[in-house]
Amino acid sequence: MIPMNLLAGGTADYVHTGEWAKKAIKEAKLFGTVNVAGSSEDKNFCYIPAQKWSANAKYAHITSNETIGGIQWRVYPDTGSVPLVADMSSDIFCRPIDVSRFGLIYAGAQKNIGPSGVTLVIIRKDLVENGASGLTTMLSYKPYAENDSMYNTPPTFGIYMIKLVMEWMEAQGGVAAIYEKNKEKAKLLYSCIDTLDMYQGTANPVDRSLMNVTFRLKSEDLETLFLKEASAAGFVGLKGHRSVGGCRASIYNAMTLDHIKVLISFMEDFAKKNA
Repeated sequence: MIPMNLLAGGTADYVHTGEWAKKAIKEAKLFGTVNVAGSSEDKNFCYIPAQKWSANAKYAHITSNETIGGIQWRVYPDTGSVPLVADMSSDIFCRPIDVSRFGLIYAGAQKNIGPSGVTLVIIRKDLVENGASGLTTMLSYKPYAENDSMYNTPPTFGIYMIKLVMEWMEAQGGVAAIYEKNKEKAKLLYSCIDTLDMYQGTANPVDRSLMNVTFRLKSEDLETLFLKEASAAGFVGLKGHRSVGGCRASIYNAMTLDHIKVLISFMEDFAKKNA
C-alpha cells in the first residue's frame, strides 16, 4: 500500500538491511524506481549500513528492526525534507519514539501490540491528502483516514486484545519503563553470549537488536545439541531462521527479566557440560 499510495511512478530510497527490507523493495519496484540507499548484504545483514539519500525521493524507507539478522536502528536517520517511512513491526513499543520525525510508520501487531491480523499505521495527514488517486477503496489510505479507520468492519476481537495489551503496558509504567526493562534484558543476555566461549553473537555490537538476539555456537553439532536440550528444557523457538541458521532468542515485551535469567542459567550450564 505504501508505494501504491505514495510512489506513483517516482523514486523512493530503501535501505536494504535484510529479508523484510528485501520484501518491501520488491513491492516498491511494482510502482516506481527504487534507489538502494544502503545495503549490508555484503556481510549477511549483520550491521546497519551507511546511507546515501536521493534529493528528489518521494520517501525514504527503513526496517527499524530485522528479526532474522538481529539488527536494529538505534538512531533513526535524518532524511531532510524527504518523508521517512519505517516498518516497525518487530520493535514498535519496545522504546519511545518521536513520531513527528516520520511520514509513515507501519507495524504488524503480532510482536508487541496484540494478535496477528491487525496492522497499525501512523501516517502524516498531508501524505494521505496527496496520495495517489484512482486506487481501489481498500488499498487507499484516504477512506481509512476519513472514516476513523472503520470504513469496513475492522477485526474487533484483535483490536479488543490490543486494548488489553495497552492497559498492561500502562500498568508497567508505559513505554519508557518498558524500554528500561528491555535494555536490561538484552544487556544480560548479550553479556552471557560475549562472556562464554561457547557462544558468539552474529550482529555488529553497536547495531544489536533489543528484540532479537542472534548467536552461533562453536560448531553446528553443538548447535543441534543445544537446540535439542533447550527444547527439552522448555525453551522453544530458539532455532535461527532457516536462511541463516544458528540460534535466535526473541525477547519481546512480554518476555520478563526472570525468563531471561532462566535462559542464561541454561546457557551457562550447557557451556560447562560441553566445554
